[in-house]
Amino acid sequence: MLFATALALASAGLHATWNLLIKTSDDRELAAWGQFLVGGLVFVPVVVVAGPPAAGAWPFIAASSVVHVVYVYALVAAYRHGDYSFAYPLARGGGALVAAVLGAALLAHDDLGAGSWAALVVVAAGLASLVRPGVAPAELGYALATAAVIGCYTVIDAAGARRTTDGFIYACALVVATGVALSLAGVARGRGGDFARSFAGSWRRYLLTGILLTGAYGLVLAAVRHAPVGYVATLRESSVVLGALLGWLVLGEALGRRRTISSVVVAAGLAALVASG
Repeated sequence: MLFATALALASAGLHATWNLLIKTSDDRELAAWGQFLVGGLVFVPVVVVAGPPAAGAWPFIAASSVVHVVYVYALVAAYRHGDYSFAYPLARGGGALVAAVLGAALLAHDDLGAGSWAALVVVAAGLASLVRPGVAPAELGYALATAAVIGCYTVIDAAGARRTTDGFIYACALVVATGVALSLAGVARGRGGDFARSFAGSWRRYLLTGILLTGAYGLVLAAVRHAPVGYVATLRESSVVLGALLGWLVLGEALGRRRTISSVVVAAGLAALVASG
């Protein structure tokens, strides 16, 4: 359990960083497309050398890549309509709740005890306190939609990673598949030329964010091989505090201080979850 905890916390830091880079991009859709595509291509040699995921994992990779396309568009919309210190903690923390509930319901080895459920209630209360009176419907709606999609792909990938011998290799293959799926979706939407032009000037940024993305997800999928998906997903979302702090201190968002306090409540629930595990 300690090993899984360390992997999940490392993933949290990487995840908050690449999301901040998406939020601050001139064209967030192209930035997300680029990071998945380049991040996947960079790790293709790793998959070749280590060997591809087991055959039983590929249906999960295919399903998750499609869900990830929905995730990317929901995330981009959430960052377009809302502050980083609001959208990121609500989407990530909400996704952990969805993953915990679905994981306990669908995955046989992911039973959660009474203490864990009580901790998740604390997490939910912290997330609810993020929503202030007068929040725009689009800002709230896209963040919640992103949370729902995150919970779905987390459970899919937890099940898929357990059907192969290496969660990190599963993540590498998934990022490649998602990059291909996003490319097909982007070209179908008529943005192929825009992406080609952006790549010429932004490939270094895409390379950096792609490495961060693949590394973050690879660590968390390695962790779910050693601990319940609800535990890992919720602990990984300790990044909500970092996200609120980055929005407040780096981006100067007006409600960053209050959102950081709310995120600390979420972190308290996460600590309780760790203790109950």
